[in-house]
Amino acid sequence: MSTSTSINGGQAHFDILVIGGGINGAGIARDAAGRGYSVCLCDAGDFGSGTSSASTKLVHGGLRYLEFYEFRLVREALMEREVLWKMAPHIIWPLRFVLPYHKGLRPAWMLRIGLFLYDHLGGRRLLPGTRTLDLTRDPAGKPLKPLFRKGFEYSDCWVEDTRMVILNLRDAEARGARILARTAASRAVHEGGKWHVTLDGEAGIQEITASVVVNAAGPWVDQVLRAVFSHNDAHNVRLVGGSHIVIRRKFDHDRPYIFQNADQRVIFAIPYERDFTLIGTTDTEHDTMPVHPEITPGEVDYLCAMASEYFAEPVTRDDVVWTYSGVRPLFDDGASRAQEATRDYVIRRDHKLGGGTVVNIFGGKITTYRKLAEAMLAEVEDMLGKRKPAWTRGTRLPGGDFEPTGYDALVAGMAERYPFAGTQLLERLVRLYGTETATLLGDAKSIADLGPDFGAGLHEAEIRYLMKYEWAMEADDVLYRRTRLGIRMTAGQIEAVDRWMKDRARASRATDSGQGG
Repeated sequence: MSTSTSINGGQAHFDILVIGGGINGAGIARDAAGRGYSVCLCDAGDFGSGTSSASTKLVHGGLRYLEFYEFRLVREALMEREVLWKMAPHIIWPLRFVLPYHKGLRPAWMLRIGLFLYDHLGGRRLLPGTRTLDLTRDPAGKPLKPLFRKGFEYSDCWVEDTRMVILNLRDAEARGARILARTAASRAVHEGGKWHVTLDGEAGIQEITASVVVNAAGPWVDQVLRAVFSHNDAHNVRLVGGSHIVIRRKFDHDRPYIFQNADQRVIFAIPYERDFTLIGTTDTEHDTMPVHPEITPGEVDYLCAMASEYFAEPVTRDDVVWTYSGVRPLFDDGASRAQEATRDYVIRRDHKLGGGTVVNIFGGKITTYRKLAEAMLAEVEDMLGKRKPAWTRGTRLPGGDFEPTGYDALVAGMAERYPFAGTQLLERLVRLYGTETATLLGDAKSIADLGPDFGAGLHEAEIRYLMKYEWAMEADDVLYRRTRLGIRMTAGQIEAVDRWMKDRARASRATDSGQGG
């Protein structure tokens, strides 16, 4: 096995270079580092700032994929739900979804068959199965139009998507991986049996070498092939935008809805951040990757209209308090419509590059990232001529070392240790950081010990933690990815966070260069 040396101390060699710090790249880096390989991962921006932070935040099998005969994908995803829940019970938890029966769309018998398969394809053990609802009596029917009298309730899970990325990267780093945020791979040349790669980041230009390169750049995967490897005819992915709207809380209970539409699509309406409802997503084709994906007026109208088909009280543009958009890099399988394109992942070596020592990921979804990483390692190990056992199933991510049903007990324990913090703050912190809430709060004896509150319960101590342990460098990293507190804050509060973080970063750079502190 190759030995990795400090990049700053001279040219380092790695067994594996991973380009892209979304969920797929993070999972691959963690798996590879845990098998003992030397690993470097770089991302041109903040980790998880692309597709991985713009999801519907679900760990799910994908009920509607059964219509397109994606049985292998659905089965693998269903089996992974409880595996991931056990790995990270602080950021993943079960939900009971309500599917109202809509006359004139999919018949009831079709829904029953689909839900029967959903219950039995994936080895479900902890999650409860499907049941039929009388929406005229069940509280889930109260926010809906009276015409919806019957429904079905089934299980899937919620995930804090960007935190899933960060926790995988933290564990990869703890196992020896070199993790480089805001560092782009700008050029790669294959000479002498290895890749010579130029990295361009805030620390300047650096050179490394790698035996194998994994291209996990998500919607930029073809762009990396063209710009970094001079593979000018690369065209492998179909860029499909997905947008969401957030409105004030639409209903009192804690069950999300899945709504069918006449165009064969579905959208979700999910309780979000205690006081809001998340509605999405859309499927919009893109010819090129937008620099900053944004929801269009047409998408806002579509989501409002679709939700209003079901809710007794219509959803309008005026209800929208926040939106977010991302681009999914679906493998281009030639499907005529975006919603019919496969959500399965494709792993493919490029034999034109370095004798096949570049391997690309096309597609994929959060729920199957761990299995994707295992499949990628099987491919990589063929190139390295080694074979080491898979190990990630049954392991815990940072902060997740408690039982899946132990969230309430953990909050109670933190309340006993930090009684000054209050239930609402501790519930939020435990949902984000799990057992590492104690690391964040440290020896604090009063709320004042956490430093100033920048708004929405975000104290200086939390920002310091995110900067020290989770690569946060800018306000958006903290307010819209590692937490979602930005949707509760004023422009002035957000500006204050940004200013504080920039001042802190400048002071840190000055100290590192021997100019201060």
